[in-house]
Amino acid sequence: QVQLAESGGGSVQPGGSLGLSCLASGSIFRNDAMGWYRQAPGKERELVATITRGGSTNYADSVKGRFTISRDNAVNSVYLQMNNLKPEDTAVYYCILTQWGMDYWGRGTLVTVSS
Repeated sequence: QVQLAESGGGSVQPGGSLGLSCLASGSIFRNDAMGWYRQAPGKERELVATITRGGSTNYADSVKGRFTISRDNAVNSVYLQMNNLKPEDTAVYYCILTQWGMDYWGRGTLVTVSS
């Protein structure tokens, strides 16, 4: 089993910044990719950003230039630095790890952007 634990969510005013962290533990043998998804109230879960073991990144158009994903393979962790946050970024943010074609999810951390 693989467990993912997110941290770093909270409330911030528009234009502010937050950083999210996710630590993976358990039966991790081949950590192919990690990333972040989010789900806003009443909406479907959507991709935010992903990063492969080799460091290749992919971002949703809505966050390009504002969010930065990074990872530390040595400790099976992924991070999301979020700058210039907007009210529409309000959502529960979920960490994901893909291993041997299987996806593992964290429980999520709430990010609220409001004045």
